[in-house]
Amino acid sequence: MSAHAAPSPAPGPPPTDPVKVMASWAYLRVLLLCVVLGVPIALACFFFVALQQTLADAVWESLPRQLGYGRAPWWWPLPTLMLAGLILAPIVTRMPGRGGHLPVKGLGGPPIGPRELPGVALSAVATLPLGVVLGPEAPLMALGSGLALLAVHRLRMRADPLTGAILATAGSTAAISTIFGGPLVAAVLVLESAVIAGMPQIFLRLLPCLLASAAGALVFTGFGDWTGLRTGALGLPTVPPDVRPDAGDFLWGIPVAVVIAVLVVLARKVGSFTAAWTSRRTARRTVICAFAVGGCLTSYALLTGRSPMEAALSGQRALGLLAADPAQWPVDALVAMLLCKGLAWGLCLGAMRGGPIFPSIMLGATAALICNSLPGFGTTPALACGMAAAAGAVTGLPLSSSLLGALVLGGDSHRQTPLMVTAAVVAVVVARILQGRARRPAQEGGVR
Repeated sequence: MSAHAAPSPAPGPPPTDPVKVMASWAYLRVLLLCVVLGVPIALACFFFVALQQTLADAVWESLPRQLGYGRAPWWWPLPTLMLAGLILAPIVTRMPGRGGHLPVKGLGGPPIGPRELPGVALSAVATLPLGVVLGPEAPLMALGSGLALLAVHRLRMRADPLTGAILATAGSTAAISTIFGGPLVAAVLVLESAVIAGMPQIFLRLLPCLLASAAGALVFTGFGDWTGLRTGALGLPTVPPDVRPDAGDFLWGIPVAVVIAVLVVLARKVGSFTAAWTSRRTARRTVICAFAVGGCLTSYALLTGRSPMEAALSGQRALGLLAADPAQWPVDALVAMLLCKGLAWGLCLGAMRGGPIFPSIMLGATAALICNSLPGFGTTPALACGMAAAAGAVTGLPLSSSLLGALVLGGDSHRQTPLMVTAAVVAVVVARILQGRARRPAQEGGVR
């Protein structure tokens, strides 16, 4: 699997005959257990995401109004991000698991154990609502796998390496399906990641993940309707009129995808540098990076005269506003968003904890809409191209990125699918080439 892909199950034992395994009672028991585990994992993830969304609303909307501001003032990100750094510093230096893996290393990671669960949950709930430019997808996956392994431990079940890997991956996909709109994206992520990594027993891993994610998504959706709580799932409530892409959209979409891939690679370089810098004197430098993120968001507000909330957080809400009425966003505001949020995202990739995909989708859409004034490049095709290209450059998974873009667009997004697939493939190829060239000089320098 790509270093940026997700999910990332642990490798299993040497290959066995999948037909014999599927016919065994042990595998059928694993399938049943995945369905059973999908329900409580989805409930836990529901309250996790709902709490995070409620806290974000309180920090960025309710509290400024209570203080007499119509919206968050330009300086608001400075104290909130400083607080995020102060909260995260002791978590990454003292708690087991260091609050989760660094997002610059990708969305997936090795399954976490029960001891690491509190740190991962606390780092996400306590820091993401304060304006950290990352999404909830990585903590959700970590919590899903950790809860699945915790259940196995509590039930005192004997789990061989393959069974443990299957249950951990099923827990991750059950969790991630709740925020990505259903089990289909989670299943494709697992399958495509496993194929790229050359992992054995791909089909054996896929079936439990499908069942767990389907059960989890069903519970997550039904419980959300019953409670009325918002979870901020990634999706656009309103998009410009859906027009089938023509030759002009493809002619512009390909170079735009190249540009987006280059920008994503640059942001990842910022994240890699930040991760190396914060590996020493971690507590102090984590706080410094968090304050720098606040400075980026404040710069956006000062440059545009708009709310810093637009550039803060994962970008889910801002993406909906951007897609609903692109005309309300002048080009200078989009450029400021791309620069300020992009730099903030790069810093967060190397110093904070969260998921890298959601902010990248917002930044990809922003970059594409900057080019929307080009003759023959439609608004909806630009959105589709930008989101798929950015997700592809981050994850390295073109099929999953195209499917994710289609689900975000909703409605008649099937018309945009050819353009999204093309943009995702181009972005993946360009990102891999650039990253490969960046690694070669480093390796050569190391030999010397």
